Amino acid sequence: MDDAAVYDARLELLDFVVEVFWDVPDEAFVANLLGDGLQLPDAAVNTSLDEGFDLLREFVAKNQGRDPAAVHDELAQEYTRVFVGPRPPVLAHETYYRDDTDFIGEGLANVEASYAAAGWNPPEEYGEENDFIAVELAFLRSLVERQFHGAEEAFGYERVFLDEHLTTWHEAFVDDVLDETEEPLFRAAALVFAGLVEFEDELVAQMAR
Repeated sequence: MDDAAVYDARLELLDFVVEVFWDVPDEAFVANLLGDGLQLPDAAVNTSLDEGFDLLREFVAKNQGRDPAAVHDELAQEYTRVFVGPRPPVLAHETYYRDDTDFIGEGLANVEASYAAAGWNPPEEYGEENDFIAVELAFLRSLVERQFHGAEEAFGYERVFLDEHLTTWHEAFVDDVLDETEEPLFRAAALVFAGLVEFEDELVAQMAR
């Protein structure tokens, strides 16, 4: 796989996890997955990614031929139960999982400082605080795009963000998702998230020296 293909794969994985977790996956996204939009590698990558890809195949096989609108409605019910509530069992925020700050407390400013250091402004469409999973991964996506266009300093920004933020909470979040839902799509996205962080951590370790 050449460099451009690796960048494309990294961006596609980030887009997938953001799409699943930032809100109920919309009907067009579901239709794309159940149509020709699922292209997964045959070769092994890492354990979490491989398991996530297997669950994605399970999701597609389970829902093949169904009306995407009906699948969307089922996902909406489960997404609301798990991530919205009332009293959701999983809160996809960094500060919820950290012991060194209160939920949506001062740790949020530290996340925002990482964005500001890299000259990045969070998008407004996510409707959540800036330590929300979709916002953190949107930031990571922006760094990957900058790396693709030759901005070597973006590897350094990613190294710091992984060390100080994503890797401090992603495993606990993934464990909670796997504990709280049997829905293959959400389980797949959690495992893809775990495998993606592992992949990025290893890649940046080689580049940010």
